Amino acid sequence: MARLSNDDYLRHIRADSARFRAVLADCDPAARVPSCPDWDAADLLWHLGEVQHFWATMLRQRPAGPDEYAEPARPDSYAGLLDHFDRGSELLLGELDGVDPAAETWTWSQDHTAGFIYRRQAHEALIHRLDAELTTGAVTALDPALAADGVDEALDVIFGGCPPWGTFTPDDRFVRVDVTDTGDTVWVQLGRFTGTDPDGREHDSADLHVVPAPDAEPGAVVSGPAGALDAWLWRRGDDREVTVTGDPEVYDHFRACVDHPIN
Repeated sequence: MARLSNDDYLRHIRADSARFRAVLADCDPAARVPSCPDWDAADLLWHLGEVQHFWATMLRQRPAGPDEYAEPARPDSYAGLLDHFDRGSELLLGELDGVDPAAETWTWSQDHTAGFIYRRQAHEALIHRLDAELTTGAVTALDPALAADGVDEALDVIFGGCPPWGTFTPDDRFVRVDVTDTGDTVWVQLGRFTGTDPDGREHDSADLHVVPAPDAEPGAVVSGPAGALDAWLWRRGDDREVTVTGDPEVYDHFRACVDHPIN
């Protein structure tokens, strides 16, 4: 799947951040966020403002990491949270505007470039914009091109990433994800993740990795429009527009890898 340009990512960060802010501006701070049940509107507003402030700081001090990062104090008032969000968003957009995507930058992924932040923050803003809209009941359509890229990013980075302390052991089963309105396709290979994390906890679970199209038939095919698939993978939407065909056991393994909440 071809990625969007960094200019497009920046445009989407700007537009979705503005929509997020506009939707929450007059919201009841105590309104529950249905897609993040532990949060209310004030928590959601604080979260995205802090995320954007954090990544702006990583860009500004690149390539230094977050060891010395000091999280700002959370404002006591909703007006203060709105102001905090405005400042964090302005900082992120200012740091991203014109930065070389290849510039070495700390990230939590294996991709240590500013380009990772362009892409990751475009999807962070998109998904939390949807959270805000779900909170207020004012849901609007997701941009198909960005959502299709989001399907790939969710499967490859969020669900399919492998930390350095772990091992992905693939098997011979594949799932193809077809984005019906953009014509994009993402292939994933199934397997297991094992390893012992830095806290000493042992892991052994179903896993998947995005792979180039293999010389093999998919064990299952998952298809649907970009917006529906992206929202469904992030547990921000149901499966009414998602179609599944093929081996139920292959699909069950795939679903086990992606069916857990992410705030």
